[in-house]
Amino acid sequence: MADGKIRVVVADDQADIRSAFRMILDSQPDIVVAGEAADGAAALEVARHLCPDVMLMDIRMPRLDGLEVTERLLGDPRTAGIRIIVVTTFDLDEYVGKALTLGACGFLLKRSGPALLIESIRAAASGDMLISPQVTVRLLSHLNERSGSARLPGSEVLSPREAEIARHVAQGQTNSEIAAELFISAGTVKTHLANIAAKLKVRNRVGIAAWAWEHGIADPNDCR
Repeated sequence: MADGKIRVVVADDQADIRSAFRMILDSQPDIVVAGEAADGAAALEVARHLCPDVMLMDIRMPRLDGLEVTERLLGDPRTAGIRIIVVTTFDLDEYVGKALTLGACGFLLKRSGPALLIESIRAAASGDMLISPQVTVRLLSHLNERSGSARLPGSEVLSPREAEIARHVAQGQTNSEIAAELFISAGTVKTHLANIAAKLKVRNRVGIAAWAWEHGIADPNDCR
């Protein structure tokens, strides 16, 4: 971070979207838009040049789509530290699951609103992950359908506290929300999540949530 601010690059082929995001983000005291890109190839170039803290990545862009850009950036040691948030118009975009599997740290709908956009960037910069609440249920259900017979380890691998935290993750709660509900620190939640991911052999919160759904620990009707 430069001067304590989270440096963000916005990659989207719609100029009005880039302008709106810039206006929202530049109004925050701890966030600055360091660059923009109007297509996937430009996004790749800008990210490599600026190495931002966080990148807002549209999925469907000319030249290279956001999925390929995400794969190239996170597969390159020079840019693997960039925290990529997938931003899309479509709440069941067929590429979202793969983008998250590749290591993207969040998923937002463009209509999610300024508050969630800002929250997701701060979460990403702090090593957290946020998925747009409007799509958590359908996204996880979609991922479970695609997983088919690939079963994750059973519930006995987690402690009761870890299983409880996994349930909250599957309900779409952030680290701070889980911490407040369980009367523990956000740092403790983050440590638990790292341990849970290691035990379940998954890469991120989506994998944890999918596991919780698969084993009946989380109820889709409880998702916010």
